Formats: sequence, C-alpha cells, structure tokens
Amino acid sequence: MKKGLVKKLPVLTVIATVVAMYFVFDLGQYLNLSYLKASQEKFRALYSSHRVMVIAVYMLIYIVVTSLSLPGAAVMTIAGGALFGLVAGTIIVSFASTIGATLAFVVSRFVLRDWVQARFGDRIKKINEGIEREGKFYLFTLRLIPVFPFWLINLAMGLTNLGVFTFYWVSQLGMLPGTIVYVNAGRELSKIESLRGIMSPGVIISFALLGLFPLIAKKAIGIYRKRHHAM
Repeated sequence: MKKGLVKKLPVLTVIATVVAMYFVFDLGQYLNLSYLKASQEKFRALYSSHRVMVIAVYMLIYIVVTSLSLPGAAVMTIAGGALFGLVAGTIIVSFASTIGATLAFVVSRFVLRDWVQARFGDRIKKINEGIEREGKFYLFTLRLIPVFPFWLINLAMGLTNLGVFTFYWVSQLGMLPGTIVYVNAGRELSKIESLRGIMSPGVIISFALLGLFPLIAKKAIGIYRKRHHAM
C-alpha cells in the first residue's frame, strides 16, 4: 500500500462511515421540505427554550452535510430562515455553509488532488494558471450564480491551487446574496411546495448578471491601466 494512501486512510474511513450511515439509516428523510413543514412548530418551541444548543446542533449538522457533499444543503438553509428569522438565519447559515464548503474543499484537495494532478497534470496546469490569474473573481462569479451546484464548486476548487483562506472569504461573500434569498424563503416555509418555488427566472437572471460583474469590472480596469501606461 502506497505511503500517501496510508496517510489518507483514516480520513477516508471516517468519510465512508458517515456517508454510509446517512444512507443506511435514511437520514435524508429529515432533510426535506415535508418533514420541516410538519415539524416547524416543534423546532420553534425547542429553539425558544434552548437557543444556544439549537444553533450549535443546527450548524454542526449543516457543516457535516455540506463538507461531505450530502443532499440537503438547500433545505437546511430554508430551515434556518424558518427557525431563526432573516437576520439571525442569514448570519448562522452564512458561517455554517462557508465552513462546510471549505471543509469539502480541503477534503477534495487532500483525497483527490494528487491523483488528479498525476494523471491530468498537463490539462490541470492551464486551469491552475487561470485560477492564479482570475481565481478570486472566478470563484466569486460561480458563487453568485445559483444555477451551478454548490457541492461541485467545492470539490472542483479543491483540485486547483487556490488558497484555503481565499476560498473561504470569497465563498462567504459570494454566497451571501443566495443565502439571503433562501433564508428569506424559509420565513414562508408553510407556503413553499418545492425548492423550485424559491427562484423565479427573473431572480436567476439577476444573479447571473451580478455574477458577471466582477469579471467585467476586472477586465475593464485592466484595459484602463494598459491604456493609461501607454499614454
């Protein structure tokens, strides 16, 4: 057994065990809209009497779900709005989702990066170069556009050279608008019938345009600087 695999084995074992438990015990049944709507009043009563504990448990579950790329992040965000309200819910979800995303990023890098780099080094090199040039803006754009899978961005970025801290703070800022949309939707949990009911085409287009803004602005500044120095 290769030395690299031996180092990764404990982490892989923990991940495999948690994921297996999720599916074997069908824990996904507790991360759907029907269950949340049916249990909304019970959760609110529990939160009223044990605020700190509920927030801690909620954040822990959210972080585990997102760090292991398990289904349920969107529903957890809606639950945050229903349980904590817009302001508190946004703050709690923002930190929980970003911490979870960063852990998924780190896991992807620790488990998969060496294998991918060894086999697709030439192809990945260009991607890494692009990340070095446009990394912050590119990630910020992906985070602002909600049509891209949350978990896929976390795993894909882990295979690049992007720094962990950069990934964290850019994700925190970039996901904030989407977090507010979903948390706000959670305040009307009883009226939501499906996740598709949260986002209208107009909202998605607005997010897409907003996501393109950082890249357009950076290119515009670059052009301005070149012309300014040429004068």
